Amino acid sequence: MVVVVSPLPLLLLLLAVRAAVGSGAGAGAVGASGGGGQLWCVAKNNAEDGPLQSAIDWACGPNGGADCRAIQQGGACYEPPDLLAHASYAFNDYFLRSGGAASPAACDFSGAAALIGLNPSHGNCVFPSSSSPKNGSFVGITTYGRTGADLSRSSSWQLNFWSLLLCISLSIAIFAVSHS
Repeated sequence: MVVVVSPLPLLLLLLAVRAAVGSGAGAGAVGASGGGGQLWCVAKNNAEDGPLQSAIDWACGPNGGADCRAIQQGGACYEPPDLLAHASYAFNDYFLRSGGAASPAACDFSGAAALIGLNPSHGNCVFPSSSSPKNGSFVGITTYGRTGADLSRSSSWQLNFWSLLLCISLSIAIFAVSHS
């Protein structure tokens, strides 16, 4: 008995596998192909309190020039005793005033800060953002307000799940057809 298998299910399986693999590639990566995302400069969660406070004092002082009114009492981002949150806001404001994405070195603070692609804004505390690299070059556009992509409720895992489910279903169908 010769079993003839149509190439259509195999083609559909290959397309589904490509979709499953492709939809997760670069998800959430800073400077991923296509660019146009947003960047924020935030304090690293393993930074020590002493260096963080010194960095906040410098960034918010006359040498740094960051606008730190939002992390002062009564400000939208005032959250004592959350030193990391205050440092993140100060670092991000300094980073933007220093050129944003065009000056990634401005987000260092002696190793206490890092660039991220997830919006750290929360509640009424809005972090301004800077455009990420686009096609390998920095565009240096700065935006203010709620224009950045908030990926906290990203549905990319759902796309990967359904693509994987489709791959499994097609594999079972092909197996059933080829062994009947």
